[in-house]
Amino acid sequence: MSGRKPRSVANPLESGITTPSEKILKECHTLYVDSENGLVKIAISLGVRLLPPRKKIIVMIMGNHSAGKSSFINWYAEEHIQKAGVAIETQGFTFVTSGRKRESLTGNATLHLYPHFRPILEFKGAMDYLTAEISTSKQKKFSLVTFVDTPGLVDGDMVYPFDVNAAITWLGEQADLVFVFFDPMGQALCKRTLNIVEKLSETSGDKLRFYLSKADEAGKDTDRQRVMMQIVQELCRRPGLNKCGFDMPTIYIPNPQKPSRCVNQIDVVCETIEKTINQAVQKTLDQLEKDCDLMCSTISSRLEQDRADVTHNKSVRLHSFLCGALGIFLPALFILSFIVNTFSQEQLDELLGEGPSRTLFVFTGIIMYIWDWIPEDGQVLFVIVFGAFCYLLLFLAKYFAGRGNKTLTKKEKRTMAEYSDYIQDIVKTKKGNLYDWYLQQCAAESDF
Repeated sequence: MSGRKPRSVANPLESGITTPSEKILKECHTLYVDSENGLVKIAISLGVRLLPPRKKIIVMIMGNHSAGKSSFINWYAEEHIQKAGVAIETQGFTFVTSGRKRESLTGNATLHLYPHFRPILEFKGAMDYLTAEISTSKQKKFSLVTFVDTPGLVDGDMVYPFDVNAAITWLGEQADLVFVFFDPMGQALCKRTLNIVEKLSETSGDKLRFYLSKADEAGKDTDRQRVMMQIVQELCRRPGLNKCGFDMPTIYIPNPQKPSRCVNQIDVVCETIEKTINQAVQKTLDQLEKDCDLMCSTISSRLEQDRADVTHNKSVRLHSFLCGALGIFLPALFILSFIVNTFSQEQLDELLGEGPSRTLFVFTGIIMYIWDWIPEDGQVLFVIVFGAFCYLLLFLAKYFAGRGNKTLTKKEKRTMAEYSDYIQDIVKTKKGNLYDWYLQQCAAESDF
């Protein structure tokens, strides 16, 4: 039996308290992934691509090595999940999240848990350095957050097993928040970190948050201010980062055994996370309504297009019938005219009766009159042209017969109508109730 100690957890699963935000996000997620009437399943049948909303926000933490990224995650979850130290402890990407059981996942299992991040496979070698750590912690808002711990960044000849700059940039674009940790111990001005931050600011500048981590190790207040000025100066030299309203709170992991006079604004980080969670709830509910409208409009368009296809098919069938009928009737009448011409009027009256025989005699008479009108040396050419014309009519009949559009069956139209009713009556109603419930958690009763 191994002498290895089991990893402790912050709190058992049973003690987890589900917050209103967590319930709303889970309800919305269920509306998408339900096995019978999920919006994703409906969207697939309509040819529309929908991704279920994430039940948690994604917070990516980046910075140079030993910037305190892993230590912050451990502090937030109140559990020792990630290794922390002066050396480069995190060599790949680690998703840290809350779940039912303490578990560690490898790359393939991680992508099954986070299908939104499957495009990371495009970065050669990144798959082998992708892991996930699942904790049962419910501390703070950890049940609604997934942290992405990134590799520690260094300058110089350090060789990474994949394109770390491009991978971090792509992950930052997918995240809801990007925390950039600058430590005051000589690595705050890491050019690789600043290059990635500058690249991210072009597409995701509103997600970036800057923090001076390990601020209690910066020495005196004057030393700390000098470090912050150096960081700000370096950032301002880059056009993409030279923006007004720049803020960089000082944070460090509180240690009761090592009190510090340095102002610790780590609570600001927690408030930023909580604010983003609330915004994620609103965005999820808004996206749910947009997806419902998209599918309802798709169903309406499909049914309208089906009606247009039915009308079109009737038209082409009529054209096909007319061309086919003429292609058969005209040569048949032409041949019949020569046959009837061999009979006398009296013989036709005896065979067909007086009325039908006269009608037939009139039509065949017209054909024979046209035939007699054509010169003898042109009759062969007439037969060839007439045959080609009849062949063209038959060709057009076949052409029109193949021009019909595929239409919906009665079962498909009934299914689409049921989908539309379900979305309008069930999903949208549920969305309205969830929004009302969410607002009741923060607004006064008199506002309703």
